[in-house]
Amino acid sequence: MTSEKNNYSEHPKFHVALDCIIFGFDKGELKLLIHKRRFEPAKGHWSLFGGFMKEDESLEEAANRILQELTGLEKIYMEELQTYGAIERDPAGRVISVAYYALIPAHKYSEAYSNQYGATWVSIKDLPPLIMDHDVMVEKGLTRLQWRASTQPIGFRLLPREFTIPQLQSLYEAIYQSKLDKRNFRKKIISMDVLIKLEEKDKIHSRKGAFLYRFDKRKYEKLGDGGYNFTISRV
Repeated sequence: MTSEKNNYSEHPKFHVALDCIIFGFDKGELKLLIHKRRFEPAKGHWSLFGGFMKEDESLEEAANRILQELTGLEKIYMEELQTYGAIERDPAGRVISVAYYALIPAHKYSEAYSNQYGATWVSIKDLPPLIMDHDVMVEKGLTRLQWRASTQPIGFRLLPREFTIPQLQSLYEAIYQSKLDKRNFRKKIISMDVLIKLEEKDKIHSRKGAFLYRFDKRKYEKLGDGGYNFTISRV
């Protein structure tokens, strides 16, 4: 065993980074949390948030730490996306990056953290060019999110606890980047039997008001375990 460990010293050492594609939903738009990099290389350019893995951390522990430090939130939905290891992807040195995408409720994200880290929510439709291969990561992350949203009810993680059917449809339209048929959407979501209709109405976004809903956590988790087909007709 000792000799095997000594053999590792003959191999080059690389840095392992974690890059986080952080999605949020606000004002009817799917948004990404990005910032202007504060150090070289590419200082002053738009970037995803990330950091390096410590020696006593697993990849998942490192990603959770970075997200908690950045957002102040725990139990964030997070999924490993892909590893990026092009030789010259980082001009500062040989860096292997493991990308994760995360979903956080934007309404819970504190502006204090935005000010501390220079974080900015930017609509997916209006993203500026990002450094290195971060644009590729975002495209891959959006594709994964769209696929997950069609097979598991993860979209609820981007909503407040109480929401309306129109707000829910707006979320899925933002994820799919496409308008959905209103009648088909309502019929499909009601048939899934995961919503609890409340007596209260949201009268902020319409004069008539729309009933508020919550998701049934037990049925929601069961549906998530089994998977489903959430294909809705486009307009």
